Amino acid sequence: MSLVLDPAAQDLLFREARTANTFTDEPVTDEQVQAIYDLVKYGPTAFNQSPLRITLVRSPGARERLVQHMAEGNRPKTAAAPLVAILSADNEFHEELPQLFPHFPQAKDAFFSERPVREGAATLNAALQAAYFIVGVRAAGLAAGPMTGLDFEGVRKEFLDDDHTPLMVVNIGRPGPDAWFPRSPRLSYEQVVTTV
Repeated sequence: MSLVLDPAAQDLLFREARTANTFTDEPVTDEQVQAIYDLVKYGPTAFNQSPLRITLVRSPGARERLVQHMAEGNRPKTAAAPLVAILSADNEFHEELPQLFPHFPQAKDAFFSERPVREGAATLNAALQAAYFIVGVRAAGLAAGPMTGLDFEGVRKEFLDDDHTPLMVVNIGRPGPDAWFPRSPRLSYEQVVTTV
């Protein structure tokens, strides 16, 4: 059985897509980012909680502050990317549940009244949304350079607040010269899938 998605789209989103390490200086517009979000917001999360929050780092001053919190090998990439996004989990996502989960508005208090429960749910579901975001960047014809080599607490203090947990930084743009490292191997179907 073959996939329904056109093979060219499969290549764009997965087979030919790579983590970019260099970018051209072509800007990434707010309209492009909104189009990405307007597509990926439909990806599923538990209780439709949608805890992902995106902080776009555009100003030179903010970029300099962010670069200081990146691991040394990631600093040049983050300094040069046309756009950088900090992806975080909103640990107070439950406040939006009456709007996002209207057929059971009690979910806010019935399941998410305790902060540790919210933090676990927010981290898992925002990580799902971060993956959708990366695929959405690819769907826009752009390249993503997601990175977790950073000082998470430093980024939280610098750009977020106690209610948001940073997950990753994503450099976004059109791939530049020598943007790709050689593709690393993947596990086979037999290594991953077990039937019981």
